[in-house]
Amino acid sequence: MYIIEGPEAGFTNIPISMYWAIVTMTTVGYGDIAPLTNLGRMLASVLMIMGYAIIAVPTGIVTSELTRARRTQSENREYCPHCGEKLV
Repeated sequence: MYIIEGPEAGFTNIPISMYWAIVTMTTVGYGDIAPLTNLGRMLASVLMIMGYAIIAVPTGIVTSELTRARRTQSENREYCPHCGEKLV
């Protein structure tokens, strides 16, 4: 962003550009710095989508595994752990 937008848009140095990227990818989006050019906005859009993917994909995987473990646990309660017969 430092190269694409430059100081006119508020990206006066590389650490500020890195701050903007972190704020954008973590979906906080303070809005204190925003891209003005079309190329900068396209890059911002890609970073936003990547930020959502970084949060949403692991959340879905963890939720799926927790659901599967819970289902397996409840199915195992229907059978005797010693003889394997179905409990009433």
